[in-house]
Amino acid sequence: MNRIHRKVEYALIALKHMRSKTPGERTPVKEIVAAYGCPQDVTARVLQALAGKGILISEQGSHGGYMIAKDLGRVSFHELMEIILGPLEVARCLHEEAGLCEIRGTCNIVSPIQNLNRRIGDFYKSLSVAELIEGARASKALGGGL
Repeated sequence: MNRIHRKVEYALIALKHMRSKTPGERTPVKEIVAAYGCPQDVTARVLQALAGKGILISEQGSHGGYMIAKDLGRVSFHELMEIILGPLEVARCLHEEAGLCEIRGTCNIVSPIQNLNRRIGDFYKSLSVAELIEGARASKALGGGL
């Protein structure tokens, strides 16, 4: 089963929470942690990564927090995942260090796995973060179903 990593879940939870706020209103990590039970250290690192790539703006200080900086309709799920987890790889043989796979030299499915990885990547690129966090409402507006 292809599962979404917890860090990506925390990012989506935080982004959906921030999207419901008034534009310009900051969201402290502690607010997200308190509301949803996410672990503070992991959630903070995820939000820092998103701020580092321009998805969020981070403001320090006692009244600091995060704000959405980029239109989430223009951020693909693929982009979000790569910011948080690195390159999409559905199997060990696709990793830069292909030596992680002990049967790479004799494997007869490297090409099909590469094709699967490409197709999953294409699908993730076709989904915006806004679509995911808005759910059915955004899907209907786009003329499809999730």
